[in-house]
This record gives sequence, C-alpha cells and structure tokens, in this order.
Amino acid sequence: MRMSWLVCVLLGALPWGQAQEAPQNGPPPGGMSMRQQGPPPPSTAEVPENAAVITIVGVCSPALKAASKAPAGKTAAKKPADCKTVITRAEFERIAKALQQGPVPLTPQRRQQLATMLPRFMAMSDAAKERGLDKTAHFTEMMKLVRMQILTQELQRSLQEEADKISDADMERQYKDHPQDYEQFSLDRIFIPRYKQQPPETRDEEQADEKLSEEQRKAKETADRVQQEQGEQQLDKLAESLETRAAAGEDFAKLQKEAFDAAGMKMESPTINLPKVRRSGLPPSQTSVFDVKVGQISQVISDNSGHYIYKVVSEETLPFDQVKEEIHNTLRSERFRALMEKYQNSYHVQNNETYFQPMPTPGPHPGMPMHSMPQGQARPPATKPN
Repeated sequence: MRMSWLVCVLLGALPWGQAQEAPQNGPPPGGMSMRQQGPPPPSTAEVPENAAVITIVGVCSPALKAASKAPAGKTAAKKPADCKTVITRAEFERIAKALQQGPVPLTPQRRQQLATMLPRFMAMSDAAKERGLDKTAHFTEMMKLVRMQILTQELQRSLQEEADKISDADMERQYKDHPQDYEQFSLDRIFIPRYKQQPPETRDEEQADEKLSEEQRKAKETADRVQQEQGEQQLDKLAESLETRAAAGEDFAKLQKEAFDAAGMKMESPTINLPKVRRSGLPPSQTSVFDVKVGQISQVISDNSGHYIYKVVSEETLPFDQVKEEIHNTLRSERFRALMEKYQNSYHVQNNETYFQPMPTPGPHPGMPMHSMPQGQARPPATKPN
C-alpha cells in the first residue's frame, strides 16, 4: 500500500508534536529516574521490516476509494467485515524518515505520536474522500500550496546536503587563511560604570517632591542633572587613573572593587578573569584589546555601558583538530547561505499597492508619550558587563 499521501497531512502536525516535548526537561515526578521507570523497550532491530507494526481495523482505503467513484445517486458500498489496513515496519519508517528534521531520526516520543496520528488521519481522510471533499476547489487550492511548501523544503534539504560536502582540504585552507579566528585569550578586566548609582528616594522624599511648585521642580531637575554629569566626569577620570595604576602592576581585583565603590554599586563586583575568550566573544567596540601584547594593559575602552581596562594574560592558537568541527559548521553555513541567495535573488516581486494596501505603522501604546526622556530624569542604572 502506498503511504506517501500521508506526508502532506502529517507535516502540519509535526511542530505540535515537537512542542509537546518541552515539559520533559525536568526530572520525572516522584524523584524517579528514567532507569527506575521500567525496562527499556526492545530494539526495533528485533522486528522484521515486513512485520505489521500498526493494524487499523475498520479502515480499508482501496474499498473506500472505489466507493467514492460510484455513480451519483447510488449508495456507496458497505465496508467488508474484515476491513482493515496494515502498516509494516518498512512503511512506517519511510513516513518517519520523511518527517524527521535533518539526519537525526524522530525521538521515541515523536514516533509514538506519529503512530497515534496515522490511524486518525487515515480514517478521517478516507471519510472525506467518500464525501467527495478531495474534488472540491478548496482542496485543490490547498494542495497547490502544500505541494509548493514541500518542494521548497525539499530544495532546502537538498541544498543543505550539498553545502555539507566539505573536504578536509577546504577546512585546512580555512584554518590557515584565518588564523585569528582560532586564537584564544585569557584576559583580566576592570569595569567602571559610566554613571553613578543613585540611591532610591525614600517615601518622605517622594512626598516632599509632590509638594514642590513647578519652578522648584525644574530647579531640582537641573540640580540632579548637574550632579549626574559631575558623577560621570568623576568616573571618567577614575578610569584613566585606574589604567595607569593597572599598568604599574596593581591588583585588578582591588581596582575593580574601588571602581564599584566609587560608582555606588551595591552589587558584587564582576569576575576579573575571562579565561577563554575568542575574538567573537567581545563586542566589536572592544576587540582592539586583541591587538595588545601578552602582559600589556589596554587603553581605556569606553561605550554606553561604561569603561573597560584589559590585560592580556595569555594567547594561544587552538589546534586544528580542536576546531575542525567548528570550521566545518562555519563553511557549511556560508555555503548554504550562498546557495539559498542564488535562488532568493533570482526573482523580484511587484505588488499592486492599490490592492495590497501598506500596513499601518504601529503607534505608541495608549498613555505612552512619543517624546524622549524628560530632562533631569535619572538614567538607567549601570549594570554589570556580560
């Protein structure tokens, strides 16, 4: 019996089956481990390929298909008493393979879900055929879309397989041509927040602010802004001072604590040492640190979050065997993207703007003003670096 027609129906149900696995992340209830829940299921290798794995009594597709073609006005033939459909292991595994994502087979849970869905879809779809629903215009249009979707997925799968064919010579060439991508550093870092942490207002201070006149409120906002700017300037100067002291050999942990104390940060100081850092592990604004020699201190690097001072503790180039899989994945992604762009850039679209009216631009949330933060309003507190 041919089962390929089920693939179209089941493709839409697969994401649902995947979503059901999310709650499985935690341990089983009652503290039982998976090994304690019973013996493992027998290996599928013990089941011959031509053995029945699903028997559906009451569904016999050939008889129903013939009945659906009965002349108008005649009653469809009744199901025979022994009506049943048998799905062998080979047939079931062909369907499972068509539904799997990439080379990884369906998990046992998804196979169970597939075994549960198959009988229902077969029975319901055959009933729909008996009613002639597969001859409607709606069904025809839906099948066009499903066919295009599946062909698109098949093209992507084919391109992924093509992109995955990467030789050792290609990977070794990538390793030699881009040695900086496989360098690993150990860094010490000091982080100085850009702004001082302001203590939260007490209830009495909030009540006092509510009683201020408009003129007094503006004066207070101006004073707060001046105080914040002064604090920012103080931390700027502190960063320059800490750079000089770090270059002179002072302990990074001591300097980091001093920076957080000066900024009024009550949280614990961030970790000083970053033992395994690649060039892609820091924001682009901070990658200049990788040009600093081992044992040297970087200049102060500043961005919106604050100031950073680095010391390069060590540098090494990772061996090829250690990054071989990473290189393979990088080249595969680049090749797949290039192959996809070839097809995605092979056409352009012109829509009738009169028919497809442009979507309205989302407006502000009710009650949320469009203007920027009022002058004098406290800026977000500084946070730890990532």
